[in-house]
Amino acid sequence: MPQLRIGSFTPAAPVVLAPMAGVTNAPFRTMCRTFAPGLVYVNEMVMATAVLHRNPKTEKMMTFGADEHPRSLQVYGSDPVAIGEAIRRICDEGRVDHVDMNFGCPAAKVTRKGGGAAVPAKPNLLRAILRSAVAAATPFGVPITAKFRIGLYDSLLTHLSTGRIAADEGVAAIALHARTAEQHYAGQANWDAIGELKAAVSEIPVLGNGDIWEASDAVAMMRHTGCDGVVIGRGCLGRPWLFRDLVEALNGRPVPPSPTLGEATEVMHRHAGLLSAHLGEHVAMRDFRKHAAWYLTGYPVGGELRRRFAMVSTLAELDDLIAETEPSTRIVDGGERIRRGHTNGPIRVALPAGYLDHLDDLTVPDDGEVMALSGG
Repeated sequence: MPQLRIGSFTPAAPVVLAPMAGVTNAPFRTMCRTFAPGLVYVNEMVMATAVLHRNPKTEKMMTFGADEHPRSLQVYGSDPVAIGEAIRRICDEGRVDHVDMNFGCPAAKVTRKGGGAAVPAKPNLLRAILRSAVAAATPFGVPITAKFRIGLYDSLLTHLSTGRIAADEGVAAIALHARTAEQHYAGQANWDAIGELKAAVSEIPVLGNGDIWEASDAVAMMRHTGCDGVVIGRGCLGRPWLFRDLVEALNGRPVPPSPTLGEATEVMHRHAGLLSAHLGEHVAMRDFRKHAAWYLTGYPVGGELRRRFAMVSTLAELDDLIAETEPSTRIVDGGERIRRGHTNGPIRVALPAGYLDHLDDLTVPDDGEVMALSGG
């Protein structure tokens, strides 16, 4: 079984934080590292053309903590030239230790430009993108990894061909979110597909993603699929201590009990403070409302108090609301498994006009300058 390594870095357990747009920024990753400092925490995804154009929003998105290592950034796009130049530039600037390639995002604004989950449907384009990325990063000693889904639809599965191409082009590790783009975040992840991918691509680490809500799920996934590690997405929303639990479980040690509400709100308070320092209090507290809901998930705090947390606008107001909670409150039975984040699906996958008419072509879809200037 290949050991997960990011360059010279070997994590304390084969666990990676999935990049999530609007979530896995520097403050969130800091909170995760508080509980498990020795893992791989990937920044939210940034479009290659946004990296090339730059604006204050893009710069903020690419921020890393002074003590953060490895510095992992996810990049996406559908133009091999732009991808290569963006990666060469961030490597040359010394910004990153690791670049992850996004071939799994099902968001309409990404796939309708031919990016994210749309790319693997065109194997020649995928190969050109990965070849360009690896060639740009290799002189700097920066490894490239790739994350993707099973395919666009059940009738167009691409995970095995994507994994094979990635391995052939020198990608250091691959991760499979075991759902199709059409499935989005609904239903159950198909762990059998992770096992199929591992059997087909044995020479590099294969990581599994999908339906890991507790540390025991990671153990079960690795046992069921033979995969080399796990990628954690929605399961850690409002639960950064999940990474501590994963390190314990995957090293054969007992997993601590879920925190009391008082312990959870202490983490919430610190997270809000870090986010305010990062974005400014006004913007941060509006953004923090979703995090507040995730931190409270599974705790019986009452509908009215929960509603007020969902409208919080200042740090002082947050502290006042926390003071109204009962610190000794325990999470309800099964509360750890209540789904957080996206749950919708299936969806209609948005693609460029005629995108699936010629799957072997190398025509690069228009990434869009407006998208580039948006910051990602």
